[in-house]
Amino acid sequence: MTIEGFQSERERLNEIVMKYGGQAIKRFYSLDSQAYRAGAIPAKEKEMLGLVASLVLRCDDCIKYHTIRCKEEGVSDAEFEETMAIGLVVGGSITIPHMRRAFAAWDEMKGKEKKK
Repeated sequence: MTIEGFQSERERLNEIVMKYGGQAIKRFYSLDSQAYRAGAIPAKEKEMLGLVASLVLRCDDCIKYHTIRCKEEGVSDAEFEETMAIGLVVGGSITIPHMRRAFAAWDEMKGKEKKK
């Protein structure tokens, strides 16, 4: 799925969740959002941390989301590669298929940057 397709589908599904979501779900979404805001640790670094955790947990949606956010926060190619390397070391070879998709998403976003 393309980055645009992913973002559109994520937004659509989140709207459905919020339509049904009660206080507990809405509070969790809020907590998640607040955790990634800049604080003692800059947002850029928090997104890289989220990406490592997502890679180790092998959650493709989370990996794609944090890959997008890393790009938005100005993570460089070198920082992205090192983040992926840490996830690979911690998670082992089972993370390789997920890492491939993360690099493909990163490459897709870089291609769109060049066209602008």
